[in-house]
Amino acid sequence: MLDPKKLEDIAKQIQNSLPSGIKNMGEEAEKRIRTVLQAQLGKLDMVTREEFDVQTKVLLRTREKLNDMEAKLALLERKLTDVQDEQG
Repeated sequence: MLDPKKLEDIAKQIQNSLPSGIKNMGEEAEKRIRTVLQAQLGKLDMVTREEFDVQTKVLLRTREKLNDMEAKLALLERKLTDVQDEQG
């Protein structure tokens, strides 16, 4: 779900922003940062970009169908009103 490359980039950015004394810890600090990031990001309720894109398309199709149904309903309501007017 989470892109390891992106996690690595974030970990390196955090490591680069640390004071020089801490930076010298090198790989150990980066591993710890990566572990903490993975743990914290794992707690978030996230979806992949692919899942997001699929759901966006589904939502768009659903919106189109809803619009079509609303238009059909409006037409039927007008016809019903016209019939009632003719009879009344």
